Amino acid sequence: MKNFDRKNHWENIYQTKELNTVSWYQPVPQTSIDLILEANVSKDAKIIDVGGGDSFLVDHLLRLGFSDVTVLDISSKAIEKAKVRLGENAAKVKWLVADASNFDSDEKYDFWHDRAAFHFFANKKEVVNYVQNANRLTAKVAHLAIGTFSENGSLKCSGIEIQQYSEGSLSNVFSQYFEKQKCFKIDHQTPSGSIQNFVFCTFLKK
Repeated sequence: MKNFDRKNHWENIYQTKELNTVSWYQPVPQTSIDLILEANVSKDAKIIDVGGGDSFLVDHLLRLGFSDVTVLDISSKAIEKAKVRLGENAAKVKWLVADASNFDSDEKYDFWHDRAAFHFFANKKEVVNYVQNANRLTAKVAHLAIGTFSENGSLKCSGIEIQQYSEGSLSNVFSQYFEKQKCFKIDHQTPSGSIQNFVFCTFLKK
């Protein structure tokens, strides 16, 4: 898609679809919650949910007592929906409308979480930019958790071709700056009942 406008595409998705109908819908994103808790970061750790949109992860992190959470998404509509859902609690969250492969921040994050955003970057330059950004915008001691479609997962999502990853290829992409801790695969059932296979890898900054 030579002239593909990623931002407009996602604004349209969030403008026209209800949250409980999209394939990534998870009322309780248990895998993501578990990975953050397993890292044993402090409750005031700086956590960023990259491509978080109107995911419920931020709701659960606030309930668990985490006090410095940032949600980044390319879609302002997604952020707007999440703010409405959270109500008064929205003021406790930092919101960024930006492309995950090319954004800046004054923060240095302790935990970088990305479930199902990274695999949309099929262009090599965008992948390199993303990894360099993750290195530049994380603290000296930092955790990463990245979840993508596996080599057994979908080839497209929301009309966009994605980049599949194996445990090896996902860990290799980040290996210059981050040391792999573990990788595993997990099935996600969409609201329509189909199964999507994901690979998750966790990393520590070198």
